[in-house]
Amino acid sequence: MDYLLIAGKLVIGLAFLLVIIRILGRKELAEMTPFDIVYLLIFGGILEESIYDDKVSIWMLIFALILFGLIVFAIEKIAEKSDRARIALMGTPDYIIKDGKLNTKRMDRNMMEMEQLRIMLRQKGVFSLREVKDLVIEPGGSVSINTYAKYKPATAADLNVEKPEEDPSVLLIDGGFVKEDMLELVGKNKQWLHDQLADQGYHDLDQILYCEWSETEGFYIRTYADTTDAGGRE
Repeated sequence: MDYLLIAGKLVIGLAFLLVIIRILGRKELAEMTPFDIVYLLIFGGILEESIYDDKVSIWMLIFALILFGLIVFAIEKIAEKSDRARIALMGTPDYIIKDGKLNTKRMDRNMMEMEQLRIMLRQKGVFSLREVKDLVIEPGGSVSINTYAKYKPATAADLNVEKPEEDPSVLLIDGGFVKEDMLELVGKNKQWLHDQLADQGYHDLDQILYCEWSETEGFYIRTYADTTDAGGRE
């Protein structure tokens, strides 16, 4: 089979995969619904069967992928507009625990054993069922937990403590290399960075392993000499 034909089909398949992912939206794997997984499996099957079959031309592959993309788009739009369709296609959250009461029927429906439930709790930092007021299995399989108020950590508002807001930090130097896109994001330039680091005694940027900065917290810097081997770069 012509290697150029295989390469062409693969490139087209990857391009359409990006389109399908954009249609499905930006989701983590745990946030994907069962239908999202089915979409990707079908897409993989279409691509796999067509790449090495010389009877399937590039135009036939493009037609199949366009048709598949249109079907996915239509299903997503129907689910967006219709509650019934969304429930049927995407599923709904399942309350396994509600107001501290366990629903064993829903556990059975989700093929869940008690030890599996306890594992899920531990992964969320909860080590006893007595702490859980509500536990929800999301359509994608992830778990959301609401603990009783007495088991929640106290916040600054609870303690009537005034705590200033903190700005997120940005990584400005990674392995000795200045990340100019991050500098641009915070409205700074390389000269500003050099001047600021020089004021703190850092004149050789190549020796800086990690440098982050935020408006509220300032700089946090680690050099290669700060690593456990303390021998600099190899």
